[in-house]
This record gives sequence, structure tokens and C-alpha cells, in this order.
Amino acid sequence: MIKTLVITDSASDIPQGTPGVAVVPLEVTFGEESFLDGVNLSHQQFYERLIESDQLPKTSMVTPAKFVEAFREGLAHADELLVITLSGKLSGTHDSALAAAEQFPGKVFVVDSLNASIGEAVVVQRGLQLLGQGLSAEEAARQLEEERHQVRLVALLGTLEYLRKGGRLNAAAAVMGEMLAIKPVIAIEEGEVAVLGKARGSKNGTNLLKRQIQSAGGVDFSRPYLVGYTGLSDGLLQKYIVDSADLWQETGVPLPQSCVGAAIGTHAGPDAIAVAFFARE
Repeated sequence: MIKTLVITDSASDIPQGTPGVAVVPLEVTFGEESFLDGVNLSHQQFYERLIESDQLPKTSMVTPAKFVEAFREGLAHADELLVITLSGKLSGTHDSALAAAEQFPGKVFVVDSLNASIGEAVVVQRGLQLLGQGLSAEEAARQLEEERHQVRLVALLGTLEYLRKGGRLNAAAAVMGEMLAIKPVIAIEEGEVAVLGKARGSKNGTNLLKRQIQSAGGVDFSRPYLVGYTGLSDGLLQKYIVDSADLWQETGVPLPQSCVGAAIGTHAGPDAIAVAFFARE
């Protein structure tokens, strides 16, 4: 029996089997076929299907019943649960977790990460840090609700096609953007997706990404940080790491990296790179 178990949803892109964490999968549907994210649909399989498909897949929130099941199972192995979810402004998953937690008073503490993918993942990892420092689930939840506002997730998209498919950009603008090699930089700010700027070409896009990190006062390396990529290859991410080495050199260790999954990958498409960190300011 352990004191506290962390539970999160698969939108965090935390791998199944991560020590101290249980991951509840979202459902991903391609046409008539449904899969459990990260269970019977790996990130590689997701992107293979995404690239081949004419229509975007759909992701479904975790239901209250699924959370009740996960909480019961978690409390069979732990005294209490710290639950960290996908932004409530992006999905009903957070509300589902709150509804399920009502059945376990004083045992389950739910935090809205106000983020997704690797932005949510660094909140989960920070939760593990706090628990490791001896905080209870309730104390860690309170601390995370303060610190989550300092998380920055910034991403450089490689294509406009998936924003067009998802209805977030009209076809004419998408075609023109592709012709001009426009690379949008997006972020999640207070739980919602925001477009921070657009750059022509990958080099200008990388510079714009770099400026966003600098404008946050840089990365707080005492707390978790991650870089990530979408698609079947991490080649663009590795180039970004080399081109932006000055941002990361003080760590003296390899950058922790992750593949971005279905929750964000559906809308970003392949060939995007992302950075998530706690800002110094």
C-alpha cells in the first residue's frame, strides 16, 4: 500500500506504466473504429492513421464512470489520490473527474492542469515532485493550483492542413499559408489555445519559439520541463534542440523528450515541435 497515487488522463501523453502514475485513456475514433489512447492505439499507429485519413479523428472525454472505476482501483493500492486532468476549457474530462471524486470524500483531490499534452505532463511530474517532498495529496493539489499558471506550452506547427480540416482555418487561408511556408506558433494560455504569431519558414518559426521562451523569463530548471514532437519522426525536434542549445545548456543533461499524442496531434498534425516548462517569471 502506498500513501498517494497520481491519476491522469492520456491527453497528458504520460506513458502507461509510469511509476507512481495511473493513466486513464481517452477514446479516439477513426470513422467507425474506436481505440483507447495509449492502450490499443500507440502514438505511431495514431499518426499512421492520421496521415492516411481524409477526415480528422475524434477524441472523446473520459466519462465519470471510467473515473469511478479508476479511483476504486487506485484506492485499492493507495490511501489517497491526486488527480490531474486535461484543461476543463478543452474537454469535459475535468468535470467527469470532479463528479466521480464526489463518491470518495476526503480521498480524491482533483486539479485542472489548465493544459494538455506535455504541458499537462509537466504538471503531473511536478505533482510527483511535491509528493516526493512529503506533501499530502490535498497539499500537493493546493500547490499545483497556484503553480499551474506558471506553465508555458508553446508549439511550432509544421503544416496548416489539420487546422483547416478541423474548421479552425478556411481553405483559402490554408492554401496561401502553405504557399508562403507560414509556420504558426500556438500556445495554451489559461487553459485555451491561442495563436501567438506566424513566421515564414522553419528558421523564423524557431526564432519565434525562442523569443516566447525568453519572454517568459526563461525556463525554471528546478521544476519539470519537456520538449515534444508530433508525427512519425523526431528529426525536426532534434534540429530545434541543436539550434536552441543556448536555452538549455545550463542543465548539462539531455533534454527530456516526448511524442505528442492524439489530443493535440489531431489538430496540430505531424511535424510540429513543442516546449513545456514552468516560467521563471
